[in-house]
Amino acid sequence: MPSKKLFFLLLFGLSLGLYSQKIELSPLSEISVLTAGSGSELYSSFGHSAIRVQDPTLGIDSVFNYGTFDFTTPNFYTKFARGKLDYTLARQPFSYFLIGYEEEKRWIKGQELNLTLSERQALFNFLETNYLPENRDYKYDFFYNNCATKIWDVLKEVYGDKLVLDENYLGELYTHRQLIHQNVPTNSWSGFGIDMALGSVIDDIATPKEHMFLPEFIMKQMDKAKLGTKPLAVETEDILSFEPVDNRPHFFLSPVFIVSIFLILILLLTYLDFKGNSRRRWLDFILFFVTGIAGSVMVLLWCCTDHTATAGNFNILWAFPPNLIIAFIAAQKRGPNWVAKYVLVLLALLAITLVLWLFGVQVFSPVLILVWLVLAARYFFLFWSYQTPKIA
Repeated sequence: MPSKKLFFLLLFGLSLGLYSQKIELSPLSEISVLTAGSGSELYSSFGHSAIRVQDPTLGIDSVFNYGTFDFTTPNFYTKFARGKLDYTLARQPFSYFLIGYEEEKRWIKGQELNLTLSERQALFNFLETNYLPENRDYKYDFFYNNCATKIWDVLKEVYGDKLVLDENYLGELYTHRQLIHQNVPTNSWSGFGIDMALGSVIDDIATPKEHMFLPEFIMKQMDKAKLGTKPLAVETEDILSFEPVDNRPHFFLSPVFIVSIFLILILLLTYLDFKGNSRRRWLDFILFFVTGIAGSVMVLLWCCTDHTATAGNFNILWAFPPNLIIAFIAAQKRGPNWVAKYVLVLLALLAITLVLWLFGVQVFSPVLILVWLVLAARYFFLFWSYQTPKIA
């Protein structure tokens, strides 16, 4: 029995030793940066980036993918909402990586990196070490730490000052919000929601490096950057060829159309209230409650999460959080007269919001112009109604 135990211990130790040995790439190995086009879902609207390692001699064709997360993470949705969800580096066979993109009909391009064998080995070693369970998780940030920014960060970590960013690889610089809307149409529910949730901090002009939170700009930089005195990328290959996905919704399903229907209805009801010398309290309750809830969520995103892009959100001026309380007062048959002064404050906040937009402090969704007009009309009516004692 002791001899058998010793045999298995030696065998186990040998297997650990073999496993722990670093894989030495062959001269036929290649490393490339993969860029995928956008998909139809919001999470895929911005495309994707990954690193592919090939070595036909060793039978390696793997993709290192920094864009994955674990749905089984405890309190997944809470962590996601608070910006505390870890993303993780995944390693998968290239053939498996392709399957999803083929099904979604999303194009993929590969850019072979102009690396010596020792440079390829250094990058591969870094990726293998980064894939260890204790290293693979990282704190995700949409603008500054995602699957695309990781590509440049990894290359910079491996090659240091030899890797030179080309600051002039773009003809024009955009704000972070403009870059988002290059991939997500403004008149879409995703675009509308993004403009509501993200604050004034994304209306600054992004630096050339900050543009690289989008895979498209990582791909452009790879064509211009240098490693020492040589070009970083030597060849671009079309791996999958599909037409770009059109993310624009049908007009009759768009926010402009749907919101317009509701707003026309509110204007009509307000006109009937005025003509009938009455007030639909349920309508005022809904307007105050909805704007109060929206504003409260924006405040929570701004102050109580780790999301950097939700700070400085001046949407809270028209979606005023105290409205959540005023909703129950406005629902009363006859509320206190100070409500009239309160709606004057709301009208002033609407005006301030417009001024902030005109001066470029924050860019708001164009859909909100319709919302503001209707809110202003209802607020003017409420001011008048609270000055008219016979209106119940």
